[in-house]
Amino acid sequence: MEKILKKHFPLFVLPTFLVFCIVFILPFFLGIGLSFAKFTTIFNMEFVGLQNYIVAFSKGQRFGKAFIFTVLFTIVSVITINIFAFCLALILTRKIRATNLFRTVFFMPNLIGGIVLGYTWQVMINAVLLSYGKTLLADPKFGFWGLVILMNWQLIGYMMVIYIAGLQNVPHSLIEAAKIDGATRWQILRHITIPMVMPSITICTFLTLTNSFKLYDQNLALTAGAPMYKTEMLAMNIVDTMFSRNGFEGVGQAKAVVFFIIVAFIAYLQIKITREKEVEH
Repeated sequence: MEKILKKHFPLFVLPTFLVFCIVFILPFFLGIGLSFAKFTTIFNMEFVGLQNYIVAFSKGQRFGKAFIFTVLFTIVSVITINIFAFCLALILTRKIRATNLFRTVFFMPNLIGGIVLGYTWQVMINAVLLSYGKTLLADPKFGFWGLVILMNWQLIGYMMVIYIAGLQNVPHSLIEAAKIDGATRWQILRHITIPMVMPSITICTFLTLTNSFKLYDQNLALTAGAPMYKTEMLAMNIVDTMFSRNGFEGVGQAKAVVFFIIVAFIAYLQIKITREKEVEH
């Protein structure tokens, strides 16, 4: 059977590999090439060297401000989402009634599209702020915390499911042995539960980190960068530059390449750090 599988492996993999190359690998390298050119289409481009990258980091492009806002948002979102999701997972792995119902209810927001979520939360947050004579777009801090609340509401349930899977794999014998030795709940959580759940923490941190950095549709629907582009995130800045039809297509592509490098580096660093803390059963 192994000989047959090895013999026919390329035949079965080839169609998927070709599609992967056409829709991902080829556009990826083509995009890198276009970041060094001025173009309107891929057949009409002029090589300009590093000019697009220089313009991308110029003051008028708002790229630096969008980067700072995105980093702050990502830090807050990653911390809050994972803490709340882990706490919910701890509660829902205990013997309480309607556990499956609660898991389903908490997971459901993840199934709703980002545009719908953005406009829905915009209405709800404005309903609260209007009672104080303010609106979501009146102050950047309202937009910032509105995005954080929206992101938490959408992703906590998804991360909770992953944490539950990790918690259910923690051997009860270890916990019972720790209780017999006189360990407190905090000591059990810190020295047994969390180290054993580190693979789940690695996955959840990676997902929340990348999703926060790449956030676009929620940002567009909730604030659209208002007021004065102060709540504009990187993905939205790149799309706005790319489709502004002012000859900045190459600049937008250069921003996209820089964006990819930043996200890839941070994600790699996060995975490396968290995996070093994982323990084997």
